[in-house]
Amino acid sequence: MKFTAKQIAELLNGIVEGDSSVILNQLTKIEEGVSNSLSFLANPKYNDYLYTTKSSVVIVNNSFVAEKPFTPALIRVKDAYASFAQLMRIVEDLQKEKRGIEIPSYIHHSSTLGSDVYIGAFAYIGKNVKLGDKVKIYPNSYIGDNVHIGDGCTVYAGVKIYENCEIERNTTIHSGAVIGADGFGFAPNTGNSYDKIPQMGNVLIKEGVEVGANTCIDRATMGSTIIHKGVKLDNLIQIAHNVEIGENTVIASQTAVAGSSKIGSNCMIGGQVAIAGHLTVANNVKVAGKSGIASEIKVEGKILQGPLAFDIKDFQRSYVYFRKLPKLVSRIEELEKQLSKQ
Repeated sequence: MKFTAKQIAELLNGIVEGDSSVILNQLTKIEEGVSNSLSFLANPKYNDYLYTTKSSVVIVNNSFVAEKPFTPALIRVKDAYASFAQLMRIVEDLQKEKRGIEIPSYIHHSSTLGSDVYIGAFAYIGKNVKLGDKVKIYPNSYIGDNVHIGDGCTVYAGVKIYENCEIERNTTIHSGAVIGADGFGFAPNTGNSYDKIPQMGNVLIKEGVEVGANTCIDRATMGSTIIHKGVKLDNLIQIAHNVEIGENTVIASQTAVAGSSKIGSNCMIGGQVAIAGHLTVANNVKVAGKSGIASEIKVEGKILQGPLAFDIKDFQRSYVYFRKLPKLVSRIEELEKQLSKQ
C-alpha cells in the first residue's frame, strides 16, 4: 500500500485538512500510530490519542471538533468507522491479488477455468470442474469431480471440496474446511452393527457465504445440503446432511446442527450450541451460547438460552432461583426442625 492522503480522501469521498500530499504506506490503530501510517478515530473515548499519535493521517467524522492542537492531517468523512473498514477491504484485496497457475498442481483436461484464476501449488482439480472468473484456489486444496465454483470465490489452503458440490459467486472458504463429506448415515442391522447408507446428494453453497476454518458441511443423503446467500459460519462448525440454513444467518464456533434441520433467515446462533435433527428454527431467532435446541422453534424473533433452551427471560429468572437453592434448602431444614419441636 502506498497512497497520498488526497488519494485516500477521494476514494472515501472525504475532505483533507492538512498536508494532502503525505505518503501513507500502512494502516494502524491510532494508539499505535507511526510515521506514514493512516489511522481512524470514531469512538470519543479514544479522542485523547489524536493529540499524541504519531500517525501521519487520521480519518474522523465530519462532526469531530478538536479540543487542542494536534499533528496529523485529518480526512473528514460521514462515518469514520465505515470508511476505515471500506479502506481495509480495499487493501486486503490488493494484498491478496493473485493470478496464474503454480507448478506443481494438477488440473484435469476436462475442467474449465475462467479468466484471472489462481491455482496454488499442489492443488488438485478433478474432472469436469468449472471455475469462474477470479477464483482463487490456494495450495494443497482438493476440488473433486464435477464441482462448480462461481466468480470471485476464494478457497484457502487445505480445503477439500468433494464431488458434485456447487459454490456460488463471492464465497470464501477458509483453510481446513471440508465441503461434501458423507453425511452420518448408518442403519442398524440384526448383527448389532451398522450398514452405511450411501450419501448420494451434494452441498450447495449460495452467493456471498463465508465458511470458517475446519468447518465441515456434509453432503445430503439425497438432494442438497443448502447454505443460503450471505450466511456466515465460524470456525469448527458441523453442518450435517440435508440441513438448510437461511439467508444471512450467522453461527459461532463449535456449534453442531444435526441432519435435516432447517434454520431460518437472519438467525444468530452462539458458540457451542447443539441443534437436534429434523426440526425447524424460525426466522430471526437468537440462541445464546452453550444452549441446546431439542424441539421446533416456531415463533419468529425468539431469544433462547439454556441446556434445553427456552425463552431467555424465563431461563434467567429460573437461574436466579437455582443459585438460591442452597439457602432455600437451609431455610426449609430450619423450618422442619422448628416444626418438629412443636
